[in-house]
Amino acid sequence: MEPRILSVNGRDLSVIKLLGKGKGGYSYLASDGQKSYVLKQIHHEPCEYYQFGDKIQAELSDYKRLRAIGISMPEMYDADIENERILKEYIEGETVFELVLNDRMKDAYLEQVKNMCALLYPAGTNIDYFPTNFVVRDEKLYYIDFECNNYMDEWNFENWGVKYWSKTPEFLEYVKEHEQER
Repeated sequence: MEPRILSVNGRDLSVIKLLGKGKGGYSYLASDGQKSYVLKQIHHEPCEYYQFGDKIQAELSDYKRLRAIGISMPEMYDADIENERILKEYIEGETVFELVLNDRMKDAYLEQVKNMCALLYPAGTNIDYFPTNFVVRDEKLYYIDFECNNYMDEWNFENWGVKYWSKTPEFLEYVKEHEQER
């Protein structure tokens, strides 16, 4: 069951709904009564294919790294280290996953992710290219996660991410395996 109120450094926010669960946390749409935000609550559930260190510190350093590279992403407003929560800008729009699933993907969004790669690769960085991590608002693509890693060919967009940016066998298998979650 979703929490009703979560606090970030003493600031109470009403949880509206769960936006998604990732390897490192739960992301909620939350509001202070004036504005909507994404509130990410770090979790410590096991992940068989990824090793974590200090997740909250990783979020903070990854955010700074991606900002310095110039990636289009939400602004981080606050971080509550003790409660392992991050408050960030809510970018309303459909995820690339939803666009692919509903046959509304555009070549322009692929061009925009390739433009991100042109910034990331020279900086020795990969991001998580899975399509649930990207939102389109007003035809502009945003990377809504803060996760990044040192560059490896195996995990770049061309070798891994692109497999999920159209209705490939990998994408369709993922949809089939996660049908009950949607």
